[in-house]
Amino acid sequence: MDKAQQERHDRLIEQMRRILGSEICAVFDDPNAVEIMLNDDGKVLVERHGSGITHLTNLPVSKTLNFLSLMADYRGTTVTREKPVVEGAMPDEFLRARFAGAIPPLMTQPTFCIRLPARKVFTLDNYVDKGIINTAQHASIIQAVIEHKNILVSGSTGSGKTTLVNAILHAISERAGLNERLVLIQDTAELQCSAPNTSSMLTYEDSGFDYTKLLKLTLRYRPDRIIVGEVRDGAALALLKAWNTGHPGELATLHANNPQAALLRLDQLCQEAGVPPQKELIREAVHLVIQIQRDTDHPAGRRITAIEEIREGAEPSPWKRPQTRLAKIRARRL
Repeated sequence: MDKAQQERHDRLIEQMRRILGSEICAVFDDPNAVEIMLNDDGKVLVERHGSGITHLTNLPVSKTLNFLSLMADYRGTTVTREKPVVEGAMPDEFLRARFAGAIPPLMTQPTFCIRLPARKVFTLDNYVDKGIINTAQHASIIQAVIEHKNILVSGSTGSGKTTLVNAILHAISERAGLNERLVLIQDTAELQCSAPNTSSMLTYEDSGFDYTKLLKLTLRYRPDRIIVGEVRDGAALALLKAWNTGHPGELATLHANNPQAALLRLDQLCQEAGVPPQKELIREAVHLVIQIQRDTDHPAGRRITAIEEIREGAEPSPWKRPQTRLAKIRARRL
């Protein structure tokens, strides 16, 4: 970046900070903060680990529109009535947080949602202390890590999938030496890994480097474990193929409401790549599905509802209605 470009970038960052104000900007320095949400009533809400969602301040429509225009400028695009959405990673000064915003007529008023990258790692021991998992579930996850099982973490938006993956990554990192190489693929830098032999890749879809291309590139980076931030679209097929090429001990997240739905959705995503159902490939690749969900009645705001071991066998279908019980570890033959 030359001097003129740097000056222009600095002005943009200063304008962004002035619009957001000190209260919102301070959230980016809070390691417990997870999400910043602006609703169409102008309320700015913040979700933090351990304290749920609180009302922070209000942001006028005019400031929101200006901020969305600045974000669009940073992303090299525009936001108009004909193109009412702007999304992507924010500047480094805002932690490359994941941003999505929209204006009328798509919304009644301009809104945005900012997903902050994890800066504080909660270990699996912390999960036990907070009652999110019990000791048997803790032992099951640790054993899966030791045995290099492929783990799929499933849950709804905001359920805590990434935080749980970081806890599992912490368990992996504690046991990994230089001889175990981890390659991470993600949209934004949300995964935290302290393993001594780690390489991290970020998607750059503006240049065509999406999950599918990075997964293929990953195989040339001598991975022992391949960690994916989120499985989506036809990249699921490339993920499963990568998991089945002699790289056990993988980890990924997926949006789904229960372990069975996770396997179904994984199959549906594979079919988006133009292939027939991939039940056999899924049975070979996925060893463990961990389901996490939000729970306002739980002191931690979320809980693990199922840990299912996926075993190969004669029965060809995991696509059955779930009959899981809370906090009970069980195996289902596929």
